[in-house]
Amino acid sequence: MGVSAHATGAAMRYSGSTSRVADVPGLPFDLEVWRSTVARTVVPLEIEELGDVTFQGHLSRTVVEDVSLFEMVATPHRVRRTQDLIAEDEPRFYKLSLQLAGSMVLEQDGRTAELRPGDLAIYDTHRPYTLAFPETNQAMVIMFPHELVDLPRDEVARVTATCFPSDAGLGRVINPFFVELGRNMDQLGGPHATRLVHSGLDLLVTMLSQELHRRLGPVAHPARSLAHEVREYILEHLGDLDLTPASLARAHFISTRHLYTIFSNEGQTVSAWIRTRRLERIRRDLGDPLFADRPVSWVAGRWGLCDAAHFSRLFKAEFGESPTSYRERILGGRRRTAGIPEQSPPS
Repeated sequence: MGVSAHATGAAMRYSGSTSRVADVPGLPFDLEVWRSTVARTVVPLEIEELGDVTFQGHLSRTVVEDVSLFEMVATPHRVRRTQDLIAEDEPRFYKLSLQLAGSMVLEQDGRTAELRPGDLAIYDTHRPYTLAFPETNQAMVIMFPHELVDLPRDEVARVTATCFPSDAGLGRVINPFFVELGRNMDQLGGPHATRLVHSGLDLLVTMLSQELHRRLGPVAHPARSLAHEVREYILEHLGDLDLTPASLARAHFISTRHLYTIFSNEGQTVSAWIRTRRLERIRRDLGDPLFADRPVSWVAGRWGLCDAAHFSRLFKAEFGESPTSYRERILGGRRRTAGIPEQSPPS
């Protein structure tokens, strides 16, 4: 059985208050089909029913580049991502979970977050976690590679299983964006979808950064504050041709040795971190209709990679295709599939 591809309005039905799902949509999955479908399209998980309710669930998926968006409605159940299910060499993803109806309890990294409608939280598929859904619920889940987040993994690990409510702080602005995205996933067709999804991830990074700053603060953690300052400087100067470890060290009045030490805990050298960020920005612009009339070399040069041949080799090594092929595929409106039906744009 494939994953259903109903449009949101038809698939998800609310009670009058949106705090409760009126029913599970037609053609629901039983528990075995749900387990196999989730393992194939999300990550392998242990899943069990809660209470005496026979499990029923509905799952649909939309893929925009390497970001997957899921709509889920299910009866009470519990999910476990155990260490045994995590392969060291598997791709690393974050998952953003937005609760739309019912409730969810998320546990990871020694923290517990209870989500109510409108709340969201992030967790990491490369570390164990548990999810408990004590009632029939509806959620949107966005799964995306670590590389799309301009924050070190160890810093993101400090805010996993943290509830970001819709009625406080930046949640008042950011959470409604994701709510509307979830309700209109059937509109995510064509090249404009990439810009929309990446805008959402940029908002998420802003929220995570604010929470990290609130928790850590520059006075109590000066070394961590310096690392954050250096990364912010890099992001602001990615297009500078003279952005090098030496220029970074001079700009922050530190030695290059100290700079290398800052990045040694992040699994990448400073040069590799700069290169990865540049390639991600270039890839985003190549798929953006606003830059469709610009040569590939102009887009690469905009982000500091002016040697066309060198850039092309880097891009293909990173993403598995040439920049020209990538642009033609994205702006041609063809979206990558993963063996299951996707949401189709309305005719």
